[in-house]
Amino acid sequence: MLLPNGITGFYDIQMPPEVDRKQFKQLCFDFASWNRGKVIDDVTSIDQSNFYYAQIEIEGRLFYILLNKHYPYLAFASEIEFGNIKFTNNPVHDKPFSFFYQVLAMDELNVPFNQNQTRIMELNRTELQQIAYWKPKKVGEIIFNYWD
Repeated sequence: MLLPNGITGFYDIQMPPEVDRKQFKQLCFDFASWNRGKVIDDVTSIDQSNFYYAQIEIEGRLFYILLNKHYPYLAFASEIEFGNIKFTNNPVHDKPFSFFYQVLAMDELNVPFNQNQTRIMELNRTELQQIAYWKPKKVGEIIFNYWD
């Protein structure tokens, strides 16, 4: 998977783009409503994270929807704790999101990350330094991180 410049939230000279947080929030509420569920934890971001999230409950199941703050990459997770995100596949229909975001599957996010892969990515020097420091094991840990 090609990771674009700034996806980690770190940059050298040019700030990475930003996604529309309000649009994501509205889509999360619509998604929950369409699936007869509810938003438990409003769209927010964790300090030092590079993603927004919402906690959703549908038919008694709790899960999280994550959106990278800089690129339209969306994922689902069963847990989000500092340094530990358990990615899952979408537990219900995700059509509203796929019109606006690239919905990443668990298999894509859990691909082992190899430091040698950085040569074929668009990551900037500051991001490469962060990767060397934090040593992510999976691609998903780069796209959705808690680095400070």
